[in-house]
Amino acid sequence: MPAAPPALILASTSRYRRELLGRLGLDFEVEAPGVDEAALPGEAPAALAARLALAKAAAVAARHPGAVVIGSDQVAECAGRALGKPGTPAQAVRQLTDASGQVVIFHTAVAVARPGAAPETHTDRTRVRFRTLPRAEIERYVERDAPLDCAGSFRSEGLGVALFEAIETVDPTALVGLPLIWLAGALGRAGLSVL
Repeated sequence: MPAAPPALILASTSRYRRELLGRLGLDFEVEAPGVDEAALPGEAPAALAARLALAKAAAVAARHPGAVVIGSDQVAECAGRALGKPGTPAQAVRQLTDASGQVVIFHTAVAVARPGAAPETHTDRTRVRFRTLPRAEIERYVERDAPLDCAGSFRSEGLGVALFEAIETVDPTALVGLPLIWLAGALGRAGLSVL
């Protein structure tokens, strides 16, 4: 009789990541990683995303050594500065005002920890070109879509697409928070084939 596949755990409380992982049709659990997400002094946005994804996977894997654990993090970058989740409508308006007419790069990192092997890691880089946005449009968008829990202050899967000129990516799910193209392959290598 073949061995049962390992349990799968998403080390995140993000509803966006939970919804994305659900697309792959695998049974999984969700657990908060309890990792400090503060940037280190001088840490670049891409390095921050990669470090946090690995730290989240490692924290939950330490509590569940027989499981396959997915950790992920996303950091938005505009003109070399990291953009966090705005938290308030005023901060969302400020972030979108700064992004107006600019390119914002989203570094979406994922780490897959599995029993008996080194973790696999990947970082997807998505470039979002914003239109020049009048202040009134920004304010209406923030009021209608309330993107207060989204890095960069928008939801690309919602009304946020109206803010853009273009999105350049190899994996559209990465912009939402979890690069499923890479992840499907990594989970297969960990013994959890999605097909």
